[in-house]
Amino acid sequence: MEHLEMVSEVKHQRIKANGIWIHVAEKGTGPLVLLLHGFPELWYAWRHQINYLAQHGYHAVAPDLRGYGDSDSPIDPTSYTLQHLVGDLIGLLDHFGEQQAFVVGSDWGSVIGWHLSLFRPDRVKGFVCLGVPYHPRSPTAKTVETIRKLFGDQSHVCQFQEPGRAERAFARYDYLTVMKKFILMTYTDFLASPPGMELIDFLPTPSFVPSWITEEELTVFADKFQESGFTGPLNYYRAMDLNWELLAPWQGSKITVPTKFIAGNKDIAFDLETVGTKAFVESGVFKSLVPNLEVVIIDGHHFIHQEKGQQISHEILSFIRKFNPNASI
Repeated sequence: MEHLEMVSEVKHQRIKANGIWIHVAEKGTGPLVLLLHGFPELWYAWRHQINYLAQHGYHAVAPDLRGYGDSDSPIDPTSYTLQHLVGDLIGLLDHFGEQQAFVVGSDWGSVIGWHLSLFRPDRVKGFVCLGVPYHPRSPTAKTVETIRKLFGDQSHVCQFQEPGRAERAFARYDYLTVMKKFILMTYTDFLASPPGMELIDFLPTPSFVPSWITEEELTVFADKFQESGFTGPLNYYRAMDLNWELLAPWQGSKITVPTKFIAGNKDIAFDLETVGTKAFVESGVFKSLVPNLEVVIIDGHHFIHQEKGQQISHEILSFIRKFNPNASI
């Protein structure tokens, strides 16, 4: 299979950064492009982009984020703040001896990319963000409370707060089924289940695997989550209110890093009235917070870097090429 051949060319190492061991997959030489996955993914989510960027003269580096895969997974949710996660990336950039990198993020990786750009714009040459725009911090209401008011107790963010609850719900299914329920999801509303029902029970198990991914590729994710579990990934949600407290000094800050925002028109919550991604992007608030911004909407769902691998690779390359026009064709 082509993807297995590609994966065999990828170099793997564990790097000590910010006090923990972080596993990275890397390929190619040239300017560094850091690829940050989301929930529930791994470095392997970027398999298409790693190959493509390496072929076009870039050093593609995709970590398993803290809590995922072969990276360390601290037990305590307070070890998963954005300060920790951004600190991990600064450690990786320092390890590779790079003052600046291009950053690409999806889902939680987008959130981390936004905050790397906010805290350390000196380290980010340009940012490509998939799916999750930069939302302003509310000066008065904590994040989980805001989400609860908008979408109710049954939203995924609320369900993931209680330690052990989602882990127990996920455990009723084999790992491959959990991966299919999330990665193959075509849900377009905000992620929430009916009252009295766990989200994982509500998400359908697709009866077939779409053409953009194989059972074998889904099994790569499933096998790794079977080893590492879901507590680390779920701890990102459990640190959201702590993030709100710690982000107070950046209240009202803008993101000055050049940014390309790409969203799928069938992503979760894209089309919701007033609170959806489309409404937010078109409102002018997003552009006021991120002045150096271009927006691209393409046909696709949430895991668009996997679903539309080649198209996303082209979009990334066309953006980062502007900063180094001499990269090989």
